[in-house]
Formats: sequence, C-alpha cells, structure tokens
Amino acid sequence: MRETIITRDMVANPKTHYGDAKASTRHFVTQRVTGLVNVVFLGFLLFIVVRLAGQDRADMVAVIGNPIVGIIFSVLIAVVAVHMRNGMRDTLEDYFSGRMYRLVMLLNTLFCLIVGFVAIGSVLKIVFWG
Repeated sequence: MRETIITRDMVANPKTHYGDAKASTRHFVTQRVTGLVNVVFLGFLLFIVVRLAGQDRADMVAVIGNPIVGIIFSVLIAVVAVHMRNGMRDTLEDYFSGRMYRLVMLLNTLFCLIVGFVAIGSVLKIVFWG
C-alpha cells in the first residue's frame, strides 16, 4: 500500500482533497455528541455520589443494584469509552504515522474496549449478584 505524502502546498490549496471526509465528519460529530451525553449524565452521576456520601457498602450495592441505575451507569460507561477512544485518537494522530499509527490506534481501541467491558461487567455483577 502506497502512502500519499501531504505537503504544505496541498494543505494550503483548498482545491486539493486528502483524507477521508466522511470518516472525519463522523469522528467530529461522535466526539461532540458523546461529550454532550457525558455532560447530561454528569448530573446523574453527581446525584448518585451525593446520595451515597457517608453510606456503607450495603447502601451502595442497593442503589447501584437497582436495574434502572445499573443500565444508566452501563450506558454512561459505554459513552465514556467511545469518547475516550476518540479523544486519544486526536492526540495520537499528532504524534504517530504509518505503521506505528495503525499499531497505536489498535492498542487505543483495545484499551478502551477492555476498560469499557470490565467496568460494565462490574456494574452488571452488582446489579445481578449484589
């Protein structure tokens, strides 16, 4: 596979096209939507944290063990994992290219999947097994 080298002249000329416009737009929209959802869920998270302040483990398990709260937390974790992956992608794009870029993107995706699955699994364990 041959890589195209992007020069300063190509970037300065608005008539040249490089990159994948649809993927970039999807990434931009996904980052903004997940950020907005995170802000909305932050209110719920703060409510739960304040509600559980000073409580013992049994009270925490009772609150998080509620299926509705568990589902909301699971959705929150999934959205945060997607947002984290996209945010790290933005940073990694600035520092890597070529084969190393593909490797760090793969590692970034795997890390976010592992964190998301472990966190969602932990919440579901509390919901179903206490």
